[in-house]
Amino acid sequence: MWHQYIRQEVQIHLKNFIYPLLRPKRVAVFEACLIGIVSGLAAVILKEGAGWLGSLRIASSLKYPPWLLLPIFGAVGGFVAGLLVQRLAPETGGSGVPQVKAALAGMRIPLNFPIAIVKMFTTILTVGSGLTLGRQGPTVQIGASLAAWISRLVPTSPSYRRQLIACGAAAGLAAGFNAPIAGVLFVVEDLMHDVSGITLGPAIIASFVGAVVSQMLGGESLYLDKNSYLDTSITGFLHPKEIPFYIILGMLAGLLGTAFSRGIIATSIFQRRFKLTLPWRIAITGLISGLIIASLPESFRNHTGLRELLGSSEANLKWSFIAFAEYFILTIFAASSGAPGGFFAPSLVIGAALGQIVGILQSNLVGIEQPTIFALAGMGAFFCAVSRAPMTAVVIIFEKTQDFRLVLPLMIVSIVALLMAEKIDKKSLSDLVLDFKGLQLKKEKSANDYLSNIRADEVMHTPVETLDFNLTLDKVKQKFSNSHHRGFPALDDSGLLVGIVTQTDLAYTRKRELSGDTLLKEFMTPHPMTVKTTDNLSEVLYLLHQYKLSRLPVMEGRHLVGIITDTDIIRIESEQIGKTNLGTHSQEPSYIVYQTRSPQIGNGRLLVPLSNPSTAPALLKLATVIARQRNYELECVQVVIVPRQSSPDETVVDTTKSRRLLAMAERIAKDLKIPMHTQIRVGHDVADTILEIIKERHISLILMGWKGDSSASGRVFGSIVDTLIRQAICEVIVVKWGGRKLKEEEIFKDITNTNERFEANWDHVVSDNMYSFLGWRRWLVPIRDIPTQAAAVKLLPALVSLSVKPEILLCQVLTKSVVKPNIEEMKQAAKILQHRLDTEVMATSVCASSVSTAIVNLADTHNCDVVVIGASKEGFLKQAINGNIPEAIARGCDCTVILVRTAYSE
Repeated sequence: MWHQYIRQEVQIHLKNFIYPLLRPKRVAVFEACLIGIVSGLAAVILKEGAGWLGSLRIASSLKYPPWLLLPIFGAVGGFVAGLLVQRLAPETGGSGVPQVKAALAGMRIPLNFPIAIVKMFTTILTVGSGLTLGRQGPTVQIGASLAAWISRLVPTSPSYRRQLIACGAAAGLAAGFNAPIAGVLFVVEDLMHDVSGITLGPAIIASFVGAVVSQMLGGESLYLDKNSYLDTSITGFLHPKEIPFYIILGMLAGLLGTAFSRGIIATSIFQRRFKLTLPWRIAITGLISGLIIASLPESFRNHTGLRELLGSSEANLKWSFIAFAEYFILTIFAASSGAPGGFFAPSLVIGAALGQIVGILQSNLVGIEQPTIFALAGMGAFFCAVSRAPMTAVVIIFEKTQDFRLVLPLMIVSIVALLMAEKIDKKSLSDLVLDFKGLQLKKEKSANDYLSNIRADEVMHTPVETLDFNLTLDKVKQKFSNSHHRGFPALDDSGLLVGIVTQTDLAYTRKRELSGDTLLKEFMTPHPMTVKTTDNLSEVLYLLHQYKLSRLPVMEGRHLVGIITDTDIIRIESEQIGKTNLGTHSQEPSYIVYQTRSPQIGNGRLLVPLSNPSTAPALLKLATVIARQRNYELECVQVVIVPRQSSPDETVVDTTKSRRLLAMAERIAKDLKIPMHTQIRVGHDVADTILEIIKERHISLILMGWKGDSSASGRVFGSIVDTLIRQAICEVIVVKWGGRKLKEEEIFKDITNTNERFEANWDHVVSDNMYSFLGWRRWLVPIRDIPTQAAAVKLLPALVSLSVKPEILLCQVLTKSVVKPNIEEMKQAAKILQHRLDTEVMATSVCASSVSTAIVNLADTHNCDVVVIGASKEGFLKQAINGNIPEAIARGCDCTVILVRTAYSE
C-alpha cells in the first residue's frame, strides 16, 4: 500500500506546483522561441542545400557544354522532386504560402513534420536544379509545419495553436530573408489579418529568434549593395522630377504583377490538359528552363547573382529587358507546373529588372542618375502587386538596405502598384492558387469561431458559493452534502482565492485518513487554475479538458467574480446552436461619457448609484464602511437619462453637476484609502443602465437609496428599485432614510463623550441637508430563520461602526400557529453578536398576526433609529404577494430602514 500512497502524494504535488507553471501563455512563449530556432535551422539547411546544388550545377556548366548539362540538370532534378512530392506529400507542391493561408483559415490542410522534411528537400532539388523559383516561400510552409508539429508535442490551447502556426510562418519568412519585421508584418497583413497581442507577441519572438539563428549560421540573405546608390549626387532619393516616374513604375508593376499572377493560373490550366503527372510536368519545365538559360550569358545561370546584379549600378537597359522577360516567362512556367518553390524571390528579380528599365529611361529623359533606386523600388512594387502586402514589401527592402531614404519611394510605388492591381483583380496570387485548387477562403467566420467571440464573463455562473479555508473537514463534508455543487473555491481571511476543493479532494482525505478537524487549507488544491474575465470560451474549454477540471474560477484582477462549470458550457453551446440571443437587453446600450479608474485590489465591487445630492454623502459614507469591512472597491455612477428617440452615444449632455458629485465621492474614498471607480452614463432607463453596469463591472453589492413611495401599482418599491431587486444578481441593499435629524450641538456632544468607536478621519461637521449617522444608536433587526446566518446580521458589524453607542435588538415575529418560540437560540445569537461587536445586544420574540405591524410597533416602542431587514430574492417576492411586508415596514417606520436582499444565481 505504501507505493500507492507515494504515487498519490506525487500526483498531489504535481497538481499543486507543476501544473500552475504550465499556463497556456507561458507555454506559448516557450514554444515561440522553440519554433524560431527550428525554423531558422530549417532555413539555413535549405539555403545551404540549394546553394551547394546550384554551385555544383554552375561549376559543371563550365566544364561541360551548358546546352546539354543545364537542361539535363533541370529535368532530372525536377523529375526527382516531383516524384517525391507525388509519392510522399502532395501538399508540398507549389509555394506553400497558399497552403498555410488555408490552414490558418480553418481548412483541413496537413501541417506536420513529414511535410516540412519533404518540402525542404524537394525545394533544394528544384531551386538547385535551375528552376526560377525561390526558397523563401517554402520556408513559410516549413516553419508553419514545424510549428504545428511542436504545438502537438507541447500541448496548448486551440487559439494559441493557431497563433503558433502563424509564428512558424513568420519565423520561416524572417529566416528566409533575414528580415524579422517583415516576417511579422506578412503574417498580420496577408495570412491572419489580426493585430491582437496574442498574435503579435509570439510572432515577434519567433521571427526574431528565427532571423538570429539564420543570420548566425547561414550568413546574409538577399544581399543588396548599398554602395551602388550611396554615391548619388542628388540630396535624398526623392526628387520632385522623379515622382511621375515612380508613379509610372507603380502602375506598370501593378499591371504586370496582375498579369504574372493570372498567367500562372492560365498556364496551370493549360498544362493540366495534357494529362501529364507532376514529375513529368516539372521535368519538362526544368528542361525548357535549362535550354533557355544555356542560351543566355553566364551571369544568368546564377539566380542570386542576377538579382544582386540588377540591384546594382552595373545593369544596362538591354540586359534588364532580357532579365525581365526571362524571369517573367520561366517563373510562370515553373510555378504553374506545381514545382515546390516560392514566388517571393522571383518577384523581386522581376521587379528589380522593371525598376532598372524605368530608372534608365528616367535617367535619359530627366538626367537624374538613380536607376538603382528605381530597381530597389521596383522590387517592392512588384512584390506588393503579387502578394498584396504593401507594408511587407516596403519593410523587406528597408530591412535589407537599412536605409530610411528608400522608404518614401517604396511607399509611393507600393501603394500605386496595389491600387492598380486591385483595380484589375481583387485577389492576390495565393488567393488565385487556392481558387484554382477549389479552396474558397470565406470572409465570414467558421461555425466554431463563436468560441473565440464569447468571453468568460458571459458564460460564468455568479455569484459564487465559497468556503473559508479555515473550515474543518467535517463542515466541508456537510457543505457538500447540503449542496448540489461538486466543488467550491476556498478564500482566505482577506477574501482572496487561495485554493479549490472538489469531491476528488474529499476522496483523497479518506485515503489519507485525515481527521474531521483537519482544516480545509491542508487538503484543498492550492493555486488553482483560473481564467480572466476577458479570456474566450476556447481558452476555457482547453483548460477544462486538458487538465481534466470540472470548474474554473473566473478572476478580475485579484477579485473572484464567477465560476465556470461543464453545465455552463453546455448551456452556452445549446444557446448558440439554438441561435439564442445572448444579450440581456434589447434596447440600445448606455454610453459612458466620463469615467475614472483606481487600482483593482479589492475582493469585490460595491456599486453606488448617485442621484440626490442631499443624501449622496450619507449614502457614500454608508458604502465606505461596508466596502472597508468586506475589502471591496467602490463604483459610483451617475445615470443621465435621454429620450428614447435619441441615441445615448450621439446625445450631448451636461455633466458638470454629475462630475462635482463624483468628485465629492472620490474625496471621501481617498480619505479612507478605499479604491473608487466613477462613471457617468447616458441611457434610456436608469434600472436597465444599472443592470448593464452590474454585468459589465462584475458588481458584488449594490447600495441605493429609496425615497419611500411607490409610483406603480403592483410593485413593492417603485419602478427602478423594484426592477433592481428582481433582476440584479448581486446582493442588494436599499436604504430608506428616516425623517429625524440630530442637531449639530448633539453631534459634537456625542463625539466628546464617546469617540473611540468613530473614525476620526471623517468630517464630523454635518450640514442641515445631510442625515447624521451619529443619531443611529438603537438598532432593530428582525430575523426569521437561523439568527447567525441572517443577511442583516452579517451586515451589522459594518453598519454599527457608524454609531457612537449602539444598542441592538434582535426580534423574531411569530404567528399564532407557532406553539413555542425558540428563545434559547435567539439568546445564543445575541451573545455571539455581542461578543463580535463589543456592544449591547438584546433578543426578544413577539407573537402577532401581522409581521409588519409588529415590527413597526417595536420600532416605535423602543424608539429605534434604524431597522435592518434581510431577505432572499424569493423572500421578497413572497412577501410582496402576502402584503408587501418590506414596504409596509418602511412606510410605517419614521426611522431609517435598511433592506438587504441576498445575492442569487442566474
